Amino acid sequence: MAKILFVNIVPNGSTGTICKNLYKAAEKQGHECYFAYGRGPDLEGFRTIRIGSKKDVYEHVIKSRFFDSCGFESKTATKRFLRQIDDIQPDIIHLHNLHGYYINIEMLFQYLKMHSAIKVIWTLHDCWPFTGHCAHFQYEKCEKWKIGCYDCVRTHMYPQSFVDRSPHNYEVKKQLLNGLPDMELITPSQWLADLVKQSFLQNYFVSVIHNAIDPNIFHPTPSTILEDHGLSGKRVILGVASPWKQRKGFESFISLASKVSDRYHFVMIGVSDEEKKKLPSNILGLSRTENQQELAKWYTAAYVYFNPTLEDNYPTTNLEAVSCGTPVLTFDTGGCKEAMLGYGLVVDNTIDEQLLDSVAKKTFTKEPMTDMISEYLKLYKE
Repeated sequence: MAKILFVNIVPNGSTGTICKNLYKAAEKQGHECYFAYGRGPDLEGFRTIRIGSKKDVYEHVIKSRFFDSCGFESKTATKRFLRQIDDIQPDIIHLHNLHGYYINIEMLFQYLKMHSAIKVIWTLHDCWPFTGHCAHFQYEKCEKWKIGCYDCVRTHMYPQSFVDRSPHNYEVKKQLLNGLPDMELITPSQWLADLVKQSFLQNYFVSVIHNAIDPNIFHPTPSTILEDHGLSGKRVILGVASPWKQRKGFESFISLASKVSDRYHFVMIGVSDEEKKKLPSNILGLSRTENQQELAKWYTAAYVYFNPTLEDNYPTTNLEAVSCGTPVLTFDTGGCKEAMLGYGLVVDNTIDEQLLDSVAKKTFTKEPMTDMISEYLKLYKE
């Protein structure tokens, strides 16, 4: 059996949940597991390592604002973390999101190259590893990342910066992230795998393991949640995101709500207090929740789950909705089409009441599950 160290920015949200599920499954197989993360709630029942402190994260954020250096700060925190890796002596390090202001990738990858006996698996959840700045570029249809980033149009977006150091970041990443002899890349969608094969990471072996969700949590869950919120008898159109930003389709959701009759009511989960004030009367805005059982109730009660994302990889919220028995409408974005084949509708941005009623009456027979955990367990064993 192996010692496995998982590394991710947070222990919650979609990527954190994937890490926790893999940890528990690997532990059940007899592996000794550890979970290192940069920020978020404390975890019980896991061997955890907190990489740095809140102060370290804030300093990383501030420096990134002024120097466009997300992923290149947190030197003291990373040095301490590398000593902890020495203590653990893992056989496998399974990397996930390395951006998020908590770790220095130069120090990390220099360490990994010096410790070639460690098998490295890196699951890419977005495009940040092979760009000079951004995590997504689909909205702008940017292709600079194929040859070298410059004049970045996303410095005002996450990871926000007052300057553009994308040419420098691109070249450093290109040199730094290549040349690791025993690293395997995983992507949750074929769409992202195809992008990786066009990037400077193309020399690595890339395989696709689709994201999956826990059917023990996300299944048809009857409740009084509509009555509790005064929505009894309404056809509820549900959307879930955190945070709701332009690329998550905030404006598209608002636009659809303005076009339909009062037979429908909209629920947006994951909106901020400031955003709630801007919502029209036919949209109920709810704060983000980590209560997955509550989410399952909302998915089950919804008439249609609407995911108007304009940039995404392989969104698990679509799978969660279908697993709760609710049809999905989503845009042809990233890996959404391959995620929805057989049990959802991928549409353009023209949606009306007729389409909402049409998808609500459809019966989708394909199970929204992939065997994600068993595929990763097989990889660990190999």
